[in-house]
Parts: sequence; structure tokens; C-alpha cells
Amino acid sequence: MVKNKESKANLSAVTVLVKGTNLMAKTAENGIATITNIPDGNQVLIIRNVGFAEQTITIAFPTNQITPLEVFLQESEDELEEVIVSSTRTSRTIKNTPTRVETIELEEIDEKSNMRPANVSMILHESTGISVQQTSATSANASIRIQGLDGRYTQLLKDGYASFGNFASGLSILEIPPLDLSQVEIIKGPSSTLYGAGAIAGVVNFVSRTPKEKAEFNFILNQSNVGQTNIGGFGMKRNKKIGYSLLALVNFQRPYDVDKDDFTELPKTKDFTIHPKLFIYPNDKTTLIIGNAFTKSDRTGGDIFVINNGEDANHKYFETNNSIRNTSTLDFSYKTGELDLLKVKTSFNYFKRDISIPNYSFNGINYNAYTDISYLKNIKNQSLIFGANLVYDEFLEQNQTQTLAKNFNTKTAGLYAQQTWDLSDQFKLESGIRTDLVHYFNTFYSKTEFFILPRISALFKFDEKWSSRVGGGLGYKTPTLFTEQTETFQYQNLLPLNQVEAEKSYGGTADVNYKTSIGDDWMLSFNQMFFYTRITNSTILLQDNTGFFHFENTTKPVQSLGFETNAKIIFKEYFKLFAGYTFTDAKADYLPVIQNIRLLPKNKLNLALLYEKERNFKLGLEGYFTDKQYLYNNLETSPFWEFGFMAEKVFGKFSIFINAENFTDTRQSKYKSVVNGSHLNPTFDDIWTHTEGRTFNGGIKLKL
Repeated sequence: MVKNKESKANLSAVTVLVKGTNLMAKTAENGIATITNIPDGNQVLIIRNVGFAEQTITIAFPTNQITPLEVFLQESEDELEEVIVSSTRTSRTIKNTPTRVETIELEEIDEKSNMRPANVSMILHESTGISVQQTSATSANASIRIQGLDGRYTQLLKDGYASFGNFASGLSILEIPPLDLSQVEIIKGPSSTLYGAGAIAGVVNFVSRTPKEKAEFNFILNQSNVGQTNIGGFGMKRNKKIGYSLLALVNFQRPYDVDKDDFTELPKTKDFTIHPKLFIYPNDKTTLIIGNAFTKSDRTGGDIFVINNGEDANHKYFETNNSIRNTSTLDFSYKTGELDLLKVKTSFNYFKRDISIPNYSFNGINYNAYTDISYLKNIKNQSLIFGANLVYDEFLEQNQTQTLAKNFNTKTAGLYAQQTWDLSDQFKLESGIRTDLVHYFNTFYSKTEFFILPRISALFKFDEKWSSRVGGGLGYKTPTLFTEQTETFQYQNLLPLNQVEAEKSYGGTADVNYKTSIGDDWMLSFNQMFFYTRITNSTILLQDNTGFFHFENTTKPVQSLGFETNAKIIFKEYFKLFAGYTFTDAKADYLPVIQNIRLLPKNKLNLALLYEKERNFKLGLEGYFTDKQYLYNNLETSPFWEFGFMAEKVFGKFSIFINAENFTDTRQSKYKSVVNGSHLNPTFDDIWTHTEGRTFNGGIKLKL
């Protein structure tokens, strides 16, 4: 008879097996499992149940015991809880959500934090169907792509707040530390019905941890061979009426020149983040969360002689990115019923960025204010959401005359409604509609547009092993000067927007899921997803005869289609094998000669093998293949592999870790020098693979 050690309640569906044999049984509702024909002699019984620590007992057979043997299982500290997603606004478990949501959970975030404690770029770079595109050879700025589409089409959120777009885009993922995250939620495909402008390719929502009654304090110290030092900590605790969380992180990077061409592959960097949050619980129905996140970052790349010693007659080139980000948030939740929820969210974001290269500087401030009010009503078999939001976004260029400044304002008022309907245990439907009234303007023009954005998703559960999700919708993106292309030349000679309209899209995804157990030791899961997105009225960057750049709309579409294949095999929860393959065929009809989207491989393969013993040690080996890519000069790159290794050993409350990222030293300078021309007036190739080469790092983590 198997019971819970804490509650003394009987446990059903517990697996009891005789080690070294094929004999096994599962407990009934009364907690009893019966196994017959057990061989004589000492036999080891293994008792397993999800959420409980595995237990083994040795019994001599035959036994004269008449009454059932009682076994008490201890609840595991690593109990597997159902994954709740917040990005769909319904707070449903992921297995009952019709919208396709991928989650990166705390365990994987913790592993990737060992590799790159400073930011989330490693978490996203190694996810199927997502790529991190470096935009600067010397300052290592980067943006994120989903399904091959430019970074401006992906909405980045932190706890549902959009504070990382437009002018901040080239630094956004470099300024989101992973230490306070509980999970990352990814919706691929059009999501504008939920989040408005900018969610054409998808949404990535970084979800912070919330305090529990048991205090938690995590600290990390990391050092790498490329000169990076990270020191950070995160703590949280709550009682009945009040709680708090605090994230603090400082990162230092020495200028790093691996190929000895005198130009940095990694810039000299110093950045600091502090993010306190106060949680107030006046009663069981009400929660108030007040937060303020502050980040200051200084990055200087370019000629390493200039960085270390200052410029002279032969060394003058540099590129600096100095930024300040401050985001204040307020989140109010009130349960009007057992399952109904009124939610008010508001934020104000200030982002200042100064970019400088020799004889040129670009300085600007981006203000963003966001307010959202929603009401979740649960009735029989249905979840209904009604909401409205206001968004104000203003960019002001500094040190420039009004007629030449790239100033731009966007004001948005939106209404949305969504219904999630459990038609049966096998079929669930989610449909929604959003209307946005958008007014955007600058000195040169003013335009108002009205968008109606429907969206629908369906979940089919064929049986316990097979399921499928199908969904699609419309999207839009308001005009912006700040794209991956313009980031590469620091917005120099870029004219203000003039008569450029919003881009529009439609698309969808469809997938098939299979999950099964093979005996008691093996678990297999498989997902096959197909996607398609078409963008019309897309904006293109053009250069006139005088050398100035400007944006125009084109009637020729951008189309992205392809599929993702993911497989996972787990053996005894110790060995985990992950494999992911992405095929992407994205083309822009307006491109001459070769219409393939630039810096986009058609084929990518992700492989990862992990061996882990909970609270003891873990070992990981990863391999990634990236196919050929077209550059903006129409040349094609070489395909390449990269490999990584990680290890972590736990000693009670602290652990030590080491990582070897890209240990085969794949880097672009092995194919051709990234820097062209003289030290005084260099030009740089497009970045299509690692520039810094192999990276080794190690550190210590403390968990209290």
C-alpha cells in the first residue's frame, strides 16, 4: 500500500516494479498494487510517482507478511506542476490552451543562465525557429527573428509589458537578464489580436518569478576567457499581506579581439540592472504589484588601440552605445468571483540611447506609456475576456533641428474580446477580435488608420497521445525607422519617415503532437508545426543618388513559409535528448535578382543531450547546424556547425559550473576578414555567424 508521507492519503497510479524483471503493477484508488510470481530471494522494489521522490525497498521472498506492506512517498521538491501560460490572458494550463504556446521553463532558463548570465540571447538563440541576428561587427548589437522575419515583426514583452521595441530594438535582448525569470512563453505567428502592433511574426513574453512564503535567494558569479565578468543576485519572499522581489546584476566585458585585426569582436562593456518589485495582498481577492526596472549600459567597440589608449594618427575608429532604460509598472488584480478576474496594468518606459562613431553621433529618447484594462469571466465551459488599452509612443532625436529630426509619435486606442470555448474534452476553440485606432505623425505627415484584427485557434485532442492545434489571424506594424538594416549604419544619412503607412499581414500555424511512454523508463514526444505569413504594404529601405536612405511602401509582398520539427526522448528522467529542425523559405518579391530574405538559412538543426541527477550534477552536449545564407551583396555564405558543452555540480546550497560554448571555434573571420579598408575608414561585412569564436566560462551559484 502506497501513501503520501505528509497527508497519509492513499496514492493511486503509482508504479511498483521489481528491479531486473518485467514484473510491475500500478496502485489502485486504495493505494494497493499486487504483483505475483516474484522470484525467491532478495528482490528490490522500485516505487515511482510523478511529483514524489523515488523509493526503493529490499524484501526477501517468499514473505510471510499477510497485511499489505505500507510505503510512504515523500513529495519531491522538484514536483512537476502543470505549466500555466499567461500570454493568452486566460491563465489556462498549456495542455488546455487552443493557441499554440511554446514555453521555456525554469530548469532550462537556469542552464542557459550559466552560459550567458548577462542577457537572454542564449535562451532564444538555441530555440527552434528563432534566431538572434547580430547587427554590429564591433558592438555586437543584436535583434531577434521568428520564422525568418525581420526583428521589428516580433513583439518582446516582460510580464506582458512592451518596453523593448523601436529605438531600443538593437539592444533589447541584451538588456533582459534571465536571473528573475520563471518561464519564457513564445507564440509564433500573427498575435496582433492579443497585443496590437508589432506581433506579426509572434510574441516572446519573459515572465518573472513571484514570491512564495518560503524565501529564496540566488546569487551567481561568472567569469569567461573572453573577458566577461557577471555578478548578480535575485531574492524574493512573501507573507500574508506583503511580499517583494529584487534583481540586481552587474556585467563587465573587456574589449576582445580574437583574430588580431585590431577591431573588437566583443566591445568594452559595463552595464548594471536593478529591479525591485513590491507585492501587496490586502485580502485574498486583491493583488497589487509595483515595480521599477533600471538599466544603464555603456558599450564601446571598434579599434582596440583607440579603446585602450585613445586615438592617434593611425587609429581613430570607435563605436559607442550608451543607454539608460527605466520602466515603472503597476499591476492590479481583483478576483470578482472564484474564477473571474479584473486586471489593470500600466507602465511608463523611458529609454535614452547615444550612438557615436568618428565624426557622427545619433542621440534620442523614446517614451512609451501603456495602460490595459481587462476582465476575465469564466462560465460553464467558457472563458471570456474583454479589454481595452491605450499606447503612447514618442521618439525625439536630440541635438537636431526640427526639420531634420527623426521624431515620430504613435498613439493607439484598442478594444479586444476573446472567447475560449471547451466544446468537449476533445475539442476546444479560441476566437478573438481586436480593433485598433492608430494615429501616427511627425513634421512631414500625419495619418490615422483603423484596423480590425480577427484571430481563431482550435485544439483537437484525438486521444491521450495525439493532439493538434490550428490557428491564424491578421496583424499590422506601424512605421518605424529602427530596423536591423538601419541599425548596421547607426541611422546615418537616414531621412525622417514621410508618407509611409503601416504594414499589414495575415498568416497562421498548424501542428500535430504525439506523446507516449514506452514501458516505465522511456518517454517520447514529437511535434510537427507548419507556418505561413504574408506581409503586404511592406516597407523597404532605398538609397537615392545623393547617398541618403529613406523608407517607402511597396505593393510587392513578403512571404515566409516552412515547418518546424521537434522531438524529445527522456530515459528515466536522467537522459534527455532534444532535436529540432527548422525549414524556412522566406522571400521578398521586391528584391531584385535573388528574392530570398537576407541572413536567413533555409535549414537549421538543433541537437542537445542532457544527463542529470537532481540536486547532484548535470552534463550537457549541444550541436547546431546552420545552412547557407544570402548576404546583402547577393553572395552566399558557407554552412557551419557549432558545438557546446556544459557541466554543473551541486554541493548542497551552492554549485559550480563550467561551459564550453562553440568549442570548435566556428567564427566568421576564418572564412574572410569582417573588417575591410584602412584603420581610419573601415567598412564591415554582414554578420552571419560567430565573430568571437570559442568561449569558455565558469562560475559559482548559491541558492538559499
